[in-house]
Amino acid sequence: ACICEKNKRVSNCRLVHDVCWCDSIGSGVSVNCSNLTSKCLLMKAEMTHSKSGRREKPKDAFEDTDGLYDPECENTGVFKAKQCNGTTCWCVNTAGVRRTDKHDADLKCNQLVRTMWIIIEMKHAERNTPLNTESLKKFFRETISNRYMLNGRYITSVLYEKPYITIDLKQNSSDKSAGDVDIADVAYYFEKDVKGDSIFHNNFLNISIDNEMLRLEKTVVYYVDEIAPEFSMKSLTPGVIAVIVVIIVAIVAAIVILVSSNK
Repeated sequence: ACICEKNKRVSNCRLVHDVCWCDSIGSGVSVNCSNLTSKCLLMKAEMTHSKSGRREKPKDAFEDTDGLYDPECENTGVFKAKQCNGTTCWCVNTAGVRRTDKHDADLKCNQLVRTMWIIIEMKHAERNTPLNTESLKKFFRETISNRYMLNGRYITSVLYEKPYITIDLKQNSSDKSAGDVDIADVAYYFEKDVKGDSIFHNNFLNISIDNEMLRLEKTVVYYVDEIAPEFSMKSLTPGVIAVIVVIIVAIVAAIVILVSSNK
């Protein structure tokens, strides 16, 4: 037996030619513990884990499951383009994030659209002085390269505007080489780390800038796909619709002014 250092949600670990291989919980897919496990297999394991061996919750207790669902994965570990929950289906990107409205089972998702840009935005706790920008950039660049094995060329920006830290990961289809870790997997491991729920086996991430622990209050991850998402107006928030309406009204008003001035 061996220990899967990069994924604690596994079983049946064994050494094969000095490499630790384990079965991912929920899917049974064998994973190489020297590499990051794909986000799809991790989500599936997390859903399986949360269903088993826990006491029943009070009937009114609820959990925000918008981000987490029980995904269908290909044997390679990547997300299937079409995901369903009962009779409701939707299309996802390579990060497993929904990119269409929810439909019935007839929905067609012709391809798995690539997430080419991931923006991780963190807000640190109130502090009197700003952090040292160079130290902060160095910490996040080195951590992402070393801990998650991402080639540094995919970390396109680390920006600090107190209290916000923004990290850009960019990797389009033509950039990504066969052996490269996927930015969607890196972002998922990172998000779990900063939220104190590390996927690594007994290896928590300490965010320390110039020997001072950094406390984060909020982390949000945004996804940009190679093809724009397909949400209808119905699923947009009232605020966004209001902005669209205002722009349309403004354009109409401008046309009216043009027409009358031309007269």
